[in-house]
Amino acid sequence: MSGASICWVHIGDLHLEAEDGWESRDRLRAIVAEINAHMAGQAHFVFLPGDNANHGTAEQYAQMTAALSPLTLPWRVVPGDHDFEPGTLDTYKAAIPEENRPEHEVIAGHRCIFLDVVSAGPGGPDFRLTTHHRNRIAENLARAQAEGQVPLVFMHAYPGDLAADGDQIAQMFADGGVAFVDTGHTHYSELLNDGRVIYGATRSTGQIEEDGGKPGFSIACVHDGVPSWRFRRLGAPLPHVQIVAPCDRRLVTRPADPRHVPRPGQVSVVARVFGADEDGAVFATVDGAQPVPMQRSGALWSADVPIPDAGLHRIEVRCGEARDIAEVLVRPADDIPKRPLPVALGRDCHAIGAWPVAGLEGTQLGPNKNGGRW
Repeated sequence: MSGASICWVHIGDLHLEAEDGWESRDRLRAIVAEINAHMAGQAHFVFLPGDNANHGTAEQYAQMTAALSPLTLPWRVVPGDHDFEPGTLDTYKAAIPEENRPEHEVIAGHRCIFLDVVSAGPGGPDFRLTTHHRNRIAENLARAQAEGQVPLVFMHAYPGDLAADGDQIAQMFADGGVAFVDTGHTHYSELLNDGRVIYGATRSTGQIEEDGGKPGFSIACVHDGVPSWRFRRLGAPLPHVQIVAPCDRRLVTRPADPRHVPRPGQVSVVARVFGADEDGAVFATVDGAQPVPMQRSGALWSADVPIPDAGLHRIEVRCGEARDIAEVLVRPADDIPKRPLPVALGRDCHAIGAWPVAGLEGTQLGPNKNGGRW
C-alpha cells in the first residue's frame, strides 16, 4: 500500500429555502450528525458543490452555516447559479468565511482546485470561467505536476455545461492529469468517464427527484491515482465499505497504468471502512475464493491477493454483513487495453449509467434532463 490517499464527503446541492419548510436544512443537520458519528478521522473534508441558498439570501446562508457549525470535519464550498440569483456573490462571500471557500488547497498530497463557474455570466445557468480562473487552472495543474501532486477539481457543473470554452477546459483537465472532477447541478447522482478524467455529480439534498426523494451523500476517494465513489442514503446501515484500489473497470482512465489495470500476480487491495466496531474484521475475496484477512493501517485496510490470470475479476471486501465489490481488469504489460482518442471530453454522453453497488440509478431525473420544474 503506497501513494497519496484522499477521501471527502460530498453533500449535494442544498437549495435552502423557507418555502419547503427548511426541509433541506433539516436533512443537512441529519447528514452532519451522521458524518460526525462515523467519519471523523476517516474523511479529510466535506464538499458542498453550489446552489447552497436557493435564492442567494442572507437568511438562507445563515441557516446553512448554522447547520454546518457542529461539523467536526473541515468543509469547502463553491457557488452555483442559485447562489448568483441576486446578480452578484456579495451575500455568499459575506456569509461564508474565506477559509471555507479557497481557490486552491493542497490536501493529503492532492492539489484541490475550487472554481467559480457562475459569476462570469449574466446569471442563471450561464456558466462561464473568468480569465482569472482559467489562468489559475493552468497554474495549479503545472504546480501539481512539478510537485508530484494529483490534481482534483471542484466546480458546480460539468465543463460540457459551460456556455463558452467547455471543450478547452475539459482538455486542460485531461492534459493536466486531473483524477476526479466533483460537481453538483444535476440533482441526480452520476459518474462520467470520458476516457481521461472521471466526473462525479451527487444527488441534491433539496429538490430530489430520483429514488423517491430519499436524501444522502457520496463518499469520493482517490488512492494512488485511483478514483472510487459511492453514494449512501441517509441512515443506511453501517459499516460502509469502499474499495479504493484497484480500479473498477468503469473508472479506468489510464489503462497502461498498473494501478488502474493490474498485472497478473499479487494484487494489492485497499479499502476504507466507516462506522465499523473496533474489533471488526475485514476480508478480501477474489472470484469467490477463500477470503484473505486485511490489515489496518490508519484509515486504510489492505491485503495482497493472488490473481494469476488475465481477464475480468470480481473483488469483494466485507466487514460483517457490509460489502463492496469492484470489477477489476487484469492484463499483462504486453497486452494492455487499446483505446481510441477521446472525444467530447467533460460531457455527459460519457455517463456510465446505472451501477447499483455504487448507489447509481442512472435515471437522470433533474432539471437538465428528465426532471420537473426546478
